[in-house]
Amino acid sequence: MVNEKRVVERFMNYVRIGSETGSEGEMSRYLAQELKDLGFQVYVDQAGAGIGSDGNNVYCFLPGDESYEAMMFSSHMDTVTPGKNVEPVIKDGYIVAAGDTILGADDKAGIAAIVEAMVTIKENNIPHRPIEAVFTVREEDGLLGAANLEYDRLKAKKAIVLDASDDVGKIVARAPGEYHLRAEIFGKRSHAGSDPEKGVSAIQAAVIGASRMRLQRIDEETTANIGTLSTVGATNVVQDHCVFEAETRSRNKEKLEAQIAHMVQCMEDACNELGAKLEYRAWKNYDAYDYPDDHPHVQFLVEKCRQAGVKPWVTHSGGATDGNVYNAKGLTAAVLSCGMEKEHTKEERIAVYNLVNITKVVLQIMRVDE
Repeated sequence: MVNEKRVVERFMNYVRIGSETGSEGEMSRYLAQELKDLGFQVYVDQAGAGIGSDGNNVYCFLPGDESYEAMMFSSHMDTVTPGKNVEPVIKDGYIVAAGDTILGADDKAGIAAIVEAMVTIKENNIPHRPIEAVFTVREEDGLLGAANLEYDRLKAKKAIVLDASDDVGKIVARAPGEYHLRAEIFGKRSHAGSDPEKGVSAIQAAVIGASRMRLQRIDEETTANIGTLSTVGATNVVQDHCVFEAETRSRNKEKLEAQIAHMVQCMEDACNELGAKLEYRAWKNYDAYDYPDDHPHVQFLVEKCRQAGVKPWVTHSGGATDGNVYNAKGLTAAVLSCGMEKEHTKEERIAVYNLVNITKVVLQIMRVDE
């Protein structure tokens, strides 16, 4: 029943619209107008101005049989860079970018699948549950669009986020929370040749602190990484300022709190030993969620994949999606793979069969027994 040619064309139209994080305005306006033209109920919020985007979150509603629970479907409109002037082509069964850009299957494959499934329902008068579709901005740099949704407009208590890689059928039931640490270390300048002992090296303090940290793979649930250790200066000066930025992630709340405390303590101890001053801020970007394989929502998705002719499997992720925010807001949310591969790179691609399959899965979730 899914119009395979049309969903491919729809996806390719979407990726041609540049929507790098913070610059989703054109995509937001296009999608809202398209959904209106298709006869859906559409609402656009004003979240963008407050979170540094020229676009806004788009909400789409399709009333259905209220004897079935409403379901929210979500994908994000923004992409990483370079995402302007994307020209998609089909090669050997895969959709790829012809030029020196990403493709944007992350996450426009999800958008295409949701919209195409709703169109299929509408034009074929297929009985369906109440459907709420949400398309967010600024997911890629902090899940900001999802954090600023107008949740009082949504009735659904369960959500499905289309935003994972690998073949369709993958169900992400567990994902980590994340802390970000930004520190500035202040030392004392001196001449590195004539008076080095009069100085306090901010760089040395930062390096000592970093060297004592547990990093990379901590355990099966927890990771930590340094992203920035930066200063600029001449070699003949003991540098008095250094910037340090890092993160830690874990699916376990206690482990996450312990790891960020450990990283801060390492920096504090190193600065105290050398006589440097530490100023830092540690903040939680998002919470973890963790559903067992036999959770009712997870098993619901397993069954819907099977009904759509797709082999399901349940797993965990090391990254975050809008699903982390939805779970923190009280929804029950899991993430489905859209079939994208090599996302965030210029080699990004998606197999045509995966784009078709995720549309079939979404359609199967939306429809109900006659």
